[in-house]
Amino acid sequence: MRTRPNSNLLQKLQRMVKAAGFEQIDFKDKFVAIKIHFGEYGNMAYIRPNYAAVVVDMIKQLGGKPFLTDANTLYSGSRDNAVDHIHTAMVNGFNPIATGCNVIIADGLRGKDERIVDVNGTYCPAPKIGAAIAEADIVISLTHFKGHEQAGFGGALKNLGMGSGSVAGKLDMHSTAQPKVEVENCIGCKICEKNCAHGAIHVVEKKAVIDYDKCVGCGQCVALCKSEAAVMGSTESGEILNYKIDEYAKAVLKDKPNFHVAFIMNVSPECDCWGHNDAAIVPDLGMAASFDPVALDQACADLVTAAPVLETSNQLTEKHDTCECHHHHHEGEDKFHMLHPNTNWQAGLRYAQEIGLGTREYELVKM
Repeated sequence: MRTRPNSNLLQKLQRMVKAAGFEQIDFKDKFVAIKIHFGEYGNMAYIRPNYAAVVVDMIKQLGGKPFLTDANTLYSGSRDNAVDHIHTAMVNGFNPIATGCNVIIADGLRGKDERIVDVNGTYCPAPKIGAAIAEADIVISLTHFKGHEQAGFGGALKNLGMGSGSVAGKLDMHSTAQPKVEVENCIGCKICEKNCAHGAIHVVEKKAVIDYDKCVGCGQCVALCKSEAAVMGSTESGEILNYKIDEYAKAVLKDKPNFHVAFIMNVSPECDCWGHNDAAIVPDLGMAASFDPVALDQACADLVTAAPVLETSNQLTEKHDTCECHHHHHEGEDKFHMLHPNTNWQAGLRYAQEIGLGTREYELVKM
């Protein structure tokens, strides 16, 4: 993240992407889906549009036709339909003036515009991918690397897999990831009840109760609960969610040239899908790029693991600095498991490697 007067972060991003082989891709007259997260309204941790503009400009210079894209959300919020989603993107700075290209919501107005991509998966044999992404010639992912309450962390694979699924596709992925309520921790604040898009959780006698016939496993209650009452149902369900995300990512990248950039900055403890973001858990570490999304995610996770915890990250310091290890800053410890102990991101990367998405082995070339 260090800069000089003649080498700012945008220039460094361009040099890094070129060094990683970006220009080897034949962009001439190709539709290029730049898969990105526009950030829920009120969240400020998402990637700045300035970085997207650098990539857009490079693609246009190489003859491509880029567009920024994401698919609608399963939960209610500022991105659960194309009208609100585009408005949120524009408000957050992802507009043609700032980025140099247009925004297309991949799965259409109501999240139903999808294409079925057969990958013969164990968990999701035929993923439902937003049509604009499925029909693109090339896929480029720009990912804000951060924690995630269900997957452990949100990296390139989650950006591609979960992010590109249509609304029905997201339901497909979340169907085995239903949360549970630790009743002894519930304070009856009703934030989960007020924010559940599916009416699946209600507070009864000052304790939250989940109706599993209505719950779709979107995890909004887990993200919003500040008393640690709503949690993931089991590590196994979280692992299966990651396996499904991997199979969806495989469908997104099937038969397409692809390239991936991760921004390991403002590493927030939870997803950019929520209308807030807590303090970053580690210092800003840099940017990384690769043709291999599995290697990229592994490298980013390793960098965060090696980094010290910021003292301003209350989510980590309040949970873990009451133990005997309070005298150090958790270098070398798995920050994402510390934050979300019922998740298993390692299982997701192992499976991604098994199904041919890439390799966990990598060489980290520093610039």
